[in-house]
Amino acid sequence: MPSSPRASFITSIAERWRSDPLLASPDFRRYWTSMVLTSFGSQIGALALPLCAVLMLHATAAQMGILTAAAAIPYAFFALPAGVWLDRSRKLPILLGSKIAQGLSLASIPVAWWLDLLGMPWLYTVAAIQGTCSVIGGGAEQIFLTLLVGRERMVEAQSRFATTDSISRLLAPGLAGLLIQWLTAPVAIVVNAATFFISVWNMCRVKLQEAVPAPSDKHPLHDIREGFVFIWHQPLLRALAWTAGVWHLLFYGYSALTVLFATRELGMTAGMIGTAQMLGGIGVFVSSQLMRPLNRRYGPGVTILIGTAGTALGFVLMPTIPRDLFGSANATAAVYALLVFFFDCGVMLFFVPYLALRQKVTPDAMLGRMISTMRFLTVAVAPLGALLAGYVGDRFGVRTALYCIAAGGILLTAAMMASRPIRSVRPG
Repeated sequence: MPSSPRASFITSIAERWRSDPLLASPDFRRYWTSMVLTSFGSQIGALALPLCAVLMLHATAAQMGILTAAAAIPYAFFALPAGVWLDRSRKLPILLGSKIAQGLSLASIPVAWWLDLLGMPWLYTVAAIQGTCSVIGGGAEQIFLTLLVGRERMVEAQSRFATTDSISRLLAPGLAGLLIQWLTAPVAIVVNAATFFISVWNMCRVKLQEAVPAPSDKHPLHDIREGFVFIWHQPLLRALAWTAGVWHLLFYGYSALTVLFATRELGMTAGMIGTAQMLGGIGVFVSSQLMRPLNRRYGPGVTILIGTAGTALGFVLMPTIPRDLFGSANATAAVYALLVFFFDCGVMLFFVPYLALRQKVTPDAMLGRMISTMRFLTVAVAPLGALLAGYVGDRFGVRTALYCIAAGGILLTAAMMASRPIRSVRPG
């Protein structure tokens, strides 16, 4: 008796999973599922938190700069000691603890709103907690993935995450926009918090036997110094550190102002912003499909340059969008969405090979210190970008601040194209 089309489809999917070394691993599937959940929730939170500040607390450009900076300041304080801690500890417990703290801090926002206690200082505190957990838990996450899949499959694993991130970007902002417009931003943040708790439950089922690192009798400052020395003696890591540092400076300034720009300069509603942001998911999906052929043909260095140029295009064109293009708010929203597409595509083409290259040239014993030192070098300066963007936005207008960021994006792209260590990385 011939099998039904549905049974054949399920069988073909099962065979594909069994033949794929990554998907055949139950631990990788659990890890992947957890990352999908938190990615989906984080996409909702990424829109809900700034909209909560702008629409409900009437934040100024300077206050939005402080809010964005609050999430990056922990990198300056905790990135270096976190690297030493990660190299001396098992990663999974740290990862789980960070996710729990993120979920609890986000859950406090709707509680504070319902109790009429919510203000910008509360949001600053939550942003700082999120940033601290990102420093510690994010580093643990990257190392744990390396242990789970091996170095040789890092780009493949990261490209899979890029694919699922694109789906999250396609669905989550639209849902966030609707939740914010219908039920207010704090309700949308509840969804974000819930994804962290579900992710923790799922990650507790991972059975990977993670070895306890050998105890060290060295002073933590010695280990921190070793992280800097290792990066200094790696020309590729040196080049990646300064380029990513400048990029983060620009990106955090851009992030501090985009929601404010969309709502007050372009007149977009929460629903319109959410719908426009959904096109970013298509950009992430396109980048995930381009990643492998670009890496195979040109190498990850050229892929990083292409990604940088894509983000620079977003920096340059965003402040040129007029309000009510051709007399239509929908036309303005469509152009905004198109720029989000190019920008998000560029971000993924920049970061996926960037992360993979860092892991590839670093031995296991140095992974924690390398990641945390690189995070310190690249993100510790980011609060300055957010604060400067907020200051310029308050004094001279949001468009002027975005034009300054655009000029920086052009200069960074030109400088990176002249960088031999990056452009000379070969395929393979």
